[in-house]
Amino acid sequence: MHAQDKLAFLLALVPYLLDRDRVSVADAAQHFQVGEEQVREAVRLIAVSGVPGETSQYQHGDLFDIAWDDFEQSDEIQITHKVALDDSPRFSAREAAALIAGLQYLQAVPETLDSAVHSSLMAKLARGASEEPSQVAVARSEANGSLAAIRSAVAAGLRIEFDYVSSRGDREHRVVDPLRIDSNNEDWYLRGWDHSRQGIRTFRLDRMSAPTVTDIANLYSPGDLALSDTLFDGSGETLGVVLEVHPAAVSLLGEYLAEGEPQVKRGALVQTTVRVAHIHGLKRLIASLPGVVRVIDPPEARAAVHDWATEALAAYDDETSG
Repeated sequence: MHAQDKLAFLLALVPYLLDRDRVSVADAAQHFQVGEEQVREAVRLIAVSGVPGETSQYQHGDLFDIAWDDFEQSDEIQITHKVALDDSPRFSAREAAALIAGLQYLQAVPETLDSAVHSSLMAKLARGASEEPSQVAVARSEANGSLAAIRSAVAAGLRIEFDYVSSRGDREHRVVDPLRIDSNNEDWYLRGWDHSRQGIRTFRLDRMSAPTVTDIANLYSPGDLALSDTLFDGSGETLGVVLEVHPAAVSLLGEYLAEGEPQVKRGALVQTTVRVAHIHGLKRLIASLPGVVRVIDPPEARAAVHDWATEALAAYDDETSG
């Protein structure tokens, strides 16, 4: 092996050993497709390599070191002291945790479900952080089965049919040209041309059942229709509801916020307008922000939320008395 090839092999071997903590000579030789003696020679060279200190002379702490007993008796390699590499920038524990959470989110998508690549990268991020990252777990969506089928329909430009439970609780059969799939936290949504409504509608995948991909081509493609950047399109059959909320919590309203609606200060609070498909759609929003949001107008929305809360309290009273 030429000197240049030896250097390239040595530069590749060091991060390989650091990434695996402990590895046998045979496994390293198989990984790099070289002879075992060549690996042993490179390991001995690593042990006399390093970076000189401020005096420009090598001291013991300026050199790599290995577990010699394991190397000589068991043919196993473990670097016990590393130099220079520790000076490279590292992710903080919080940064690593955020990246790991993002990879878990991607791993939950059907196309990459249980991907070994994602798992390997998450392990490397955990080992390479400046401190041990916080343990995070991203829940997988219950709509994974439907999501895979609908993604295939979007990619192929084929019409789909499914039964759908609306925000009112009504079950209807829908025929839709699927245009785009979006997500908001753990929820997945389909946006498409609804043939029964003759307009663009948004559907939550966990409210769908029995989705069927037909062999009928879409009447419209994504380029034919303008899809708003916001997930919730308030241009359809929606109801405007005025809410009173603390300024710091306005962002929690997310896609419910009506685009272009002003936010009016009322003392320490803010009044703003959200759009929902039906008054009953307020229930989930209000339940997610207890004590933070108050319904102001219209009166029927206030009454619906009041009645719903009263029924919920009565149910608790029944359980207590029983």
